[in-house]
Amino acid sequence: MGEIAVQFKHISMEFPGVLANDDITLDIRKGEVFALVGENGAGKSTLMNILYGINTPTNGEVFIRGKKVEHFDPGVAISLGVGMVHQHFMLVPSFTVAQNIVLSREPKKMGVFFDNKGAEKETEKLVKTYGLTVEPSAVVQEISVGLQQRVEILKTLYRGADILILDEPTAVLTPQETDELFAVIRKIVREHGMTVIIITHKLYEVMQISDRVGVMRKGKLVGVENTSDMDERKLASLMVGRPVLYENLDKEDDIGDEQIRVDDLVVGDNRGLVAVDGVSLSVRSGEILGIAAVEGNGQSELLEAITGMRKIESGSVTIRGRQINGMDPGAIRGIGLAHIPEDRISTGVCADASVSDNLLMGKERNPEFNTLGIAQNNAAIRKYASEIYEKFDIRGAGIDVNVGSMSGGNMQKVVVAREFSFDAPVLIISQPTRGVDVGAIEFIHEQIIQQRNEGAAILLSSADLDEVFRLSDRIITLYEGKVTGEFKASEITKEEIGYFMTGKRETEAAHE
Repeated sequence: MGEIAVQFKHISMEFPGVLANDDITLDIRKGEVFALVGENGAGKSTLMNILYGINTPTNGEVFIRGKKVEHFDPGVAISLGVGMVHQHFMLVPSFTVAQNIVLSREPKKMGVFFDNKGAEKETEKLVKTYGLTVEPSAVVQEISVGLQQRVEILKTLYRGADILILDEPTAVLTPQETDELFAVIRKIVREHGMTVIIITHKLYEVMQISDRVGVMRKGKLVGVENTSDMDERKLASLMVGRPVLYENLDKEDDIGDEQIRVDDLVVGDNRGLVAVDGVSLSVRSGEILGIAAVEGNGQSELLEAITGMRKIESGSVTIRGRQINGMDPGAIRGIGLAHIPEDRISTGVCADASVSDNLLMGKERNPEFNTLGIAQNNAAIRKYASEIYEKFDIRGAGIDVNVGSMSGGNMQKVVVAREFSFDAPVLIISQPTRGVDVGAIEFIHEQIIQQRNEGAAILLSSADLDEVFRLSDRIITLYEGKVTGEFKASEITKEEIGYFMTGKRETEAAHE
């Protein structure tokens, strides 16, 4: 692994008011897995966007296999063998897998007409070569998120990439899909000599997959280490510049009255098929009920039904003693429910609105924020937004920037800050720390436990089993829309709960 694949020399990248990269010099070797870690806003994605040609650096030089990059453009980067899979996928949902993979480089019949069979054959060859199993004729919007990521990777490989950038590759994957992805990464590095650069917040994954790790903080590269010489605690401390405890959350055991009740609930998915099949559950004030399930087993539809975002086919949902069947999300919020949705982009924020406007949403009609109900009280709004921005350690260019310009983790902090600021007695929380750095995870977890200790009833869903175990008092498992088990978090292991996440019930597991 002596040959240098990528070389950054004194790279700086300045945006208005922000020095995103500050004099970075870094070599990345051919045939290695290099992890790039750091807090949200540390400059990781900016540096990789320079490599992929999206950004032109303010200062410095980039070399790919010893050749200086003269013009920064994704087309140039692709021609030099660089491919990038972004955190938010860039696929055409209505196209098939094969059509997405060959898009812009389509095989043609007679040099004119699109050759669909040829596209599927090209895809089959890629699948066989790299071991990324996916059905070429499947429509992208009908396959799982994990398979969609495979399509993104195959797209880059089809274009000849041998330097592959993966931006938060496991943010939307289940533990099983993560293991499969890592097996593929090891295979393409070992058998094809590729260089893989992973941007990630999950330090245990850094330890599991990378050869070396670079740590960024506030735009600077503060260290490059062999992964074998590090552990998670050292990495976390390097990232945030202080010791990170990230353990032993102080929970108070003071369970109150029932706040959420779900009885024999049936809900359909977007295709009209049953996604939630007779689910019943109860959550009381002062407790967290966690949902453990492989993605796509009804947890999303369950939470959407409880929050009024999806139609209830049969059964009932009761929030604070009031049945909410048929009520819209705004009316349900009025009962005393706050909601952190799983997809911050589509349902968590308005990307084109400012941070201030996003933090105010749901409170814009409150008397303190408007005058006589007809004009906004801008001074009060700015004061409120600034206080929340500071309290939740949101980082960026301030409360006036559009949320869509922020990093994914800071966008998530905006959602968390807004919803927790309602002081609602019922919280529905889905993927609270997806794409969030280790320091912010610690902070968000503490905020969730504080809400619980103050008496909130919390229903939590997360693809991160460690997170479910760390936060929950009780855990239910879902498989194909049905509850397969219910446990006290302190009385079952992650290995044992895996039985129930794959369809086993308590009686079946007990006999194995």
